[in-house]
Amino acid sequence: MPHPLTRLPAPGLTLHALLTRLPEATPSPGDADPLVTGVTLDSRSVQPGDLYAALPGFNAHGADYAAQAVRQGAVAVLTDPSGRDRLGDEVTDAVPVVVVDAPRGALGGLAAEVYGRAGEALTMLGITGTNGKTTTAYLVESALRALGRRTGLIGTVETRVGDDRLDSERTTPEATDLHALLALMRERGVDACVMEVSSHALELHRVDGVVYDVALFTNLSQDHLDFHPDMEAYFRAKASLFTPERSHAGVVCVDDAWGARLAADATVPVTTLATGVVTRPDGDVGGDGGGPDHDADWVVLPSPEEESRPGAFVLHRPATGERMHLVSHLAGTFNVANTALAALALASCGVGLDDAAAAMAVPPDVPGRMQLVAAADEHTPGSPRCIVDFAHTPDAVDAALEALRPSTPGRLVVVLGAGGDRDRGKRPAMGAAAARRADVVVVTDDNPRSEAPESIREALLAGARATVDEQRASGAPVAQLVDGGARSAAIAQAVELATTAARTSGLASTVAVLGKGHEKGQQVGAVTHPFDDRDAVLAALLAAAGESARAGRTS
Repeated sequence: MPHPLTRLPAPGLTLHALLTRLPEATPSPGDADPLVTGVTLDSRSVQPGDLYAALPGFNAHGADYAAQAVRQGAVAVLTDPSGRDRLGDEVTDAVPVVVVDAPRGALGGLAAEVYGRAGEALTMLGITGTNGKTTTAYLVESALRALGRRTGLIGTVETRVGDDRLDSERTTPEATDLHALLALMRERGVDACVMEVSSHALELHRVDGVVYDVALFTNLSQDHLDFHPDMEAYFRAKASLFTPERSHAGVVCVDDAWGARLAADATVPVTTLATGVVTRPDGDVGGDGGGPDHDADWVVLPSPEEESRPGAFVLHRPATGERMHLVSHLAGTFNVANTALAALALASCGVGLDDAAAAMAVPPDVPGRMQLVAAADEHTPGSPRCIVDFAHTPDAVDAALEALRPSTPGRLVVVLGAGGDRDRGKRPAMGAAAARRADVVVVTDDNPRSEAPESIREALLAGARATVDEQRASGAPVAQLVDGGARSAAIAQAVELATTAARTSGLASTVAVLGKGHEKGQQVGAVTHPFDDRDAVLAALLAAAGESARAGRTS
């Protein structure tokens, strides 16, 4: 993401003053001491006064674009020894060149200095974990606005600066863009920023130079093992957020063994949360028969209002007897955990418990997370309830379908794909999770990227078939498996199957379209085509309603 929204030039620092923060740097000879008013690692977005960071990349080296950066107004270049060797005279004769062995690791601190350490003027909340980051971020941001705070939001779906919004290119922006964003937020009167913090961002130094007032941990399950060598490395990346270099305090959900371990290992003060369901390392689920929930600072209890207020629960602190009466506005026990985490984040920022509960009562708008998609005419006979959700890990698929199962008297139909060029090992487990919970599994394409779509679908189907074989052997009901092919056709097929089943049985069906959530494009090869699950679902519902109307006229 080049300079987001509009970038205001920072007051800046002279290059020599900036380099006092970087004692390991080797500047080029000469007395040039330009004023640095911005930092970027994208040569296309250079503005006059910028320090251009020429970093080694996967396919090219940023030094190859340094001449372009200088022509656009870069006043200095930061690079590594290999980058220095690639620079031509057009660069070295024109601007100072600063060489460090690991420039990416230096970039966050430098950007923070150039932009006046803007993050220190804001209440900063950072959320990490495999699932639930986006939902929890929106819950926290919505509650802060309800409390009268002027907020910023940085995450998977979008970036917000007050009332201005911009689509996000990645969950957590590069350090240069992040500190520019924080400076822009400060300039526009934002006083609290809620961020999703990915494991990639922590490993790749994207949040260096930021110290969060409160860091939150949702959960950890298999994902991103195309980037991290194993789950241990994935965990360590997440855990690094809970150190004094990156945060002042933490709120950790200890429903899984990773969370319990993080709470024990964290080197900042941590508040722990348990919802009463503990996932053990073997994947089994245990209730209150033992486990980390017994030692949690806050626990979730049933609410006497639950029948009259769906989603109501009590957050209880055994040590003091304090309670918060809360409502989860989104379906599923995992959203109870997200809601409770958000409430505890507010409390950790100094918000009173009653005020936090009142702020959390305001329903949030969370795009593509358990989002209901309905046609204008909801009275079409047999029309299924349709839900779009971002679930794209085995645990998230299982949790989403578990949430929908109790409120689906008829058939639960899931549309499921998996992204190409990403963690391949999770695909069979995703298919298995879908087959365990759903009546019909329609396997389709997600973002195939450079992979053959049919090979991705086959991996999902392999996991689903193994589960179906187990179900058949035990005499349990067996899920129907469908290779639905292209995504729009698969969604239409799922809606048709659910509609037919409902008309035949008289029982309402549900269609869950998982994996892409808020996304507005589908990447096939190197091209991203416009595609939104919500639009495809609506088109399928309208088509099914048209068929129903035609059938009624001819009967």
